[in-house]
Amino acid sequence: MDDIDDILTRHPRGPGALLQVLRDVQARFQHVPAAVIDTLAESWGLSHASIRSVVSFYHFLSFTPRGRYSLYISDSVTDRMLGNEALIRQLCQRLNITEGTTRADGLVSLRRTSCTGLCDQGPAGLVNGRPLTHLTRRRTDEVAELILAETPLDEWPPDFFAVANPVWRHNLTLSHPIEPGTAIRTVLTHGADAMMAQLQLAGLRGRGGAGFATWQKWQACRQAPGPRAITCNADEGEPGTFKDRMLLMQWAHEVIEGMTVAALTVGARQGFLYVRGEYAFVEAGLQAVLAQRRSQGLLGSDILGSNQAFDIDLHFGAGAYVCGEETALIESVEGKRGIPRTRPPFPVDRGYLSLPTVNNNVETFVQVAQIAVHGGAWFATQGTPRSPGTRILSVSGDVARPGLYEIPWGVTVAEVLEDAGATDVQAVLVGGPSGHCIDAGQLQRQISFEDLPTGGAFTVFNRSRDMVDTARQYTHFFASESCGFCTPCRVGCGQLVETADRLVRGHASQVDIDRLKDTAAIMKQMSHCGLGQTAANPLLDVLAHFPEQVQTRLRSPLDAFDLEGATADMHPAPARVPT
Repeated sequence: MDDIDDILTRHPRGPGALLQVLRDVQARFQHVPAAVIDTLAESWGLSHASIRSVVSFYHFLSFTPRGRYSLYISDSVTDRMLGNEALIRQLCQRLNITEGTTRADGLVSLRRTSCTGLCDQGPAGLVNGRPLTHLTRRRTDEVAELILAETPLDEWPPDFFAVANPVWRHNLTLSHPIEPGTAIRTVLTHGADAMMAQLQLAGLRGRGGAGFATWQKWQACRQAPGPRAITCNADEGEPGTFKDRMLLMQWAHEVIEGMTVAALTVGARQGFLYVRGEYAFVEAGLQAVLAQRRSQGLLGSDILGSNQAFDIDLHFGAGAYVCGEETALIESVEGKRGIPRTRPPFPVDRGYLSLPTVNNNVETFVQVAQIAVHGGAWFATQGTPRSPGTRILSVSGDVARPGLYEIPWGVTVAEVLEDAGATDVQAVLVGGPSGHCIDAGQLQRQISFEDLPTGGAFTVFNRSRDMVDTARQYTHFFASESCGFCTPCRVGCGQLVETADRLVRGHASQVDIDRLKDTAAIMKQMSHCGLGQTAANPLLDVLAHFPEQVQTRLRSPLDAFDLEGATADMHPAPARVPT
């Protein structure tokens, strides 16, 4: 079809661009029409099944039309704490729409999404990819009025889309911006071996959550034969995490500088910055930074006259939490469904298009650039022996000052709570739902790889919160985000949801708790990737730290039987026909 010619010319021809093309198609037509699938299959030589499988995998792509105003309201736990349920009902009433549908006239659709990465300024949402922050009842009414009047988004009040990045505590990283090109010149002057030595001296460990030693990952990639690639993981889908949003918006030069340092060190020519679909609003800024750096000779075919080439393509996801897993991310960069790969081989041996690939987090690349300039010893002055340096925390929930806090590894949870103005603390979720939830008796524990590691999320709950229901919500999140590839995760998440729902309704017994523990053990041991391996963490943590909230809900096996729930999906028996 002729009306996608301009979309096709914006992207390289071939399957690697498929997801990016489908995102543009979705934005133009509010769905992916069958005619577009026919065109792509014919012009690119792809099967209809392979294209349709990609559309069906990602939440933000659809075969049926969404509204001309496509609304997604964030349904993370923190948004619920701030009253998103009432706002969703308000929107449904004002827009005359049923949640999860598109209005008959095609004007508007309204759906929930797991998390928008705006936990510090919720309730939040998206409209046609633009962020909606601080949704009050009044602002929600104003949004409805603008949609009903079919007001173009460019004419909406700019403050509706304003995304703030409050940083309440600075340390090494956020106090030392790098002049573009400074780290690159250092590597070109002193060489790749010297850069590797500084990384080893710094003791930098990946900031995405796994904490693997950066120098060891890079060394493995350097030793692998053939051309190499760099991928930056900016998917940041863990509920409660939003630090990378700030870095992409305000520290993009440092992110790209760090990627370029990695390329010069391991010998890569191609890089990809993979950003979660919910952050589409940062695209213009990132493209401007990439263009500026190309014009300055900091990217391209001859970086600063060194005869070394490296450039970066910007790729966006389309709503899939599992793409935060590094091999699923690489699959998505290749234009496929984000199904995690079997490991080994690891990406450093066979990653993007089977090339040895370094994959690091946004924050990691920023700190790489700073280590190149200031040295490994400078970086290691902060933190602990096994957790050198600093860590940026995304703090949200029941705190007076939600936002970003850069701390040295090793500080206590209590110190962060004091900085954020938290009172009457019942629980803190460190590392998001795949991390660990601790109770008020553990606030002197350290945030470090030795004690409480974290990918950046730090969510606080006061004593008014129902921790069992909180765990139930996180369990539903994992179930909705499971890719369904492996049986332990696919079936196990369903069983966890069933148990969590029964527990919250007061229809669970000790038998259900025992089954939950058995299911969790199987999932942890047998699941294909980290999603399934950690999906039971919220429920297990509640059992461990808040047993009284569980016990008050338990019934005897006979009393716990929920007849109404067990028969809810049954069809009524047909009426008897008189003979």
